[in-house]
Amino acid sequence: MTRTINVIGAGLAGVEAAWCLANFGLCVNLFEARPLWRSPAHKTDLFAELVCSNSLKSTEEGHATALLKEEMSALGSLVMDTARRFAVPAGKALAVDRMQFSSCITEKISNHPNIKVIHEEVKALPGGETVISSGPLTSPPLAGHLEGLFAGFGVGGSLYFYDAIAPIVEADSVDMGIAFRASRYDVGSKAEGDYLNCPMNKEEYEAFVAELLQAGKIKPHGFDDIKCFEGCQPIEVIAESHVDSLRHGPMKPMGLEHPKTGKRPYAVVQLRQEDLHGSIYNLVGFQTRMTYQEQDRVLRKIPGLLNAKFARYGSMHRNTYINGPLLLDAGLRLKKMPNVYVAGQLNGVEGYLESATTGIYAGLVCAREGGVSVPPPTTAIGALVNHVANADPNNYQPMKMMWGIFPQPDGFTSTRKGPKKELRRQMMIERAVRDFNEWVLPYRPVK
Repeated sequence: MTRTINVIGAGLAGVEAAWCLANFGLCVNLFEARPLWRSPAHKTDLFAELVCSNSLKSTEEGHATALLKEEMSALGSLVMDTARRFAVPAGKALAVDRMQFSSCITEKISNHPNIKVIHEEVKALPGGETVISSGPLTSPPLAGHLEGLFAGFGVGGSLYFYDAIAPIVEADSVDMGIAFRASRYDVGSKAEGDYLNCPMNKEEYEAFVAELLQAGKIKPHGFDDIKCFEGCQPIEVIAESHVDSLRHGPMKPMGLEHPKTGKRPYAVVQLRQEDLHGSIYNLVGFQTRMTYQEQDRVLRKIPGLLNAKFARYGSMHRNTYINGPLLLDAGLRLKKMPNVYVAGQLNGVEGYLESATTGIYAGLVCAREGGVSVPPPTTAIGALVNHVANADPNNYQPMKMMWGIFPQPDGFTSTRKGPKKELRRQMMIERAVRDFNEWVLPYRPVK
């Protein structure tokens, strides 16, 4: 008899797991709570909705995320195939028209003959083989069920951190007499650059930071200890550390020259295209927990955005993840329930690509009934799996794809800048490609 696998959640990890399992000939029951229940961050009922940024990170050779994309594609990633189809200009990054991206994935998943979509809020684990990919915004009943389950294992299960979403503005409301189009270091798909840039001089920047720090903020109800993931810190949190911290973060002007003056601005706010038509743009790195009213007031002080029309304000939400090293093995299975897999951000990876990757891997391990060797930690997928399964459980934090989670090449102990750093990175890339190609041979997807 054909095995039937339950997949809970149709986010990035869930659709990848379901797609992988179905393409290996297994039957999949894909449970999705929307539209019956929707998290505070979701705006649509589409699968693989990108709730924060529309960027899938760098495609530049030498970046760990570029390596991860190649490994995902080799494993038959639905997310990567669709992202490249609906890519929008974003310089060295892969960004997508999020509505067309999610609509296409929803259609493919819904029409796959081996996948049965069930619109139902899962409040407890169903029987049988199951991939939990309910994401960092798992519904309260299921989160409570899992917490009780983990407590029964004698292991403290869930942790949390707060994530923030950047605002989006309508393109025709940006004052192009002030803003200018350019990409850092002149890299982009257009001669004039892929990003809209709102430049600031020193006085404008310091005045903006002062307004930002004084603005009213939303404090999540019931929680005093607000823990924000480092990669998604709200701009006001970054600004609190030092007056110049934003100039060395999301507002850094490096690699940009004002076309009228030929000089580098003191600070810059970059806007990245959201849709294929170029009608809306998001404020890059401007995640925030300011109230809507304060966002409307403070963000208009950015040169070029005085008359901005906001298609969406920024927001903040709680993300939940489990202590992977305590609960999961290297196949992303619960150690005490090996027929249950945990994929996506719920297991402690951070980011769209990372979430999707663990969905593919969990689907692969499940499809092959556990007969999959653990990917070497020298590969991108292996580095993520190694973090989830083997990191220090006493200091476990969400982790994105970065070279820092790869083992050092032989003879290298330093990550300092300079020629040795470039040599080290090239050695890591070559090693990763070699080791991944050897590992993936038996597991390439069924065509």
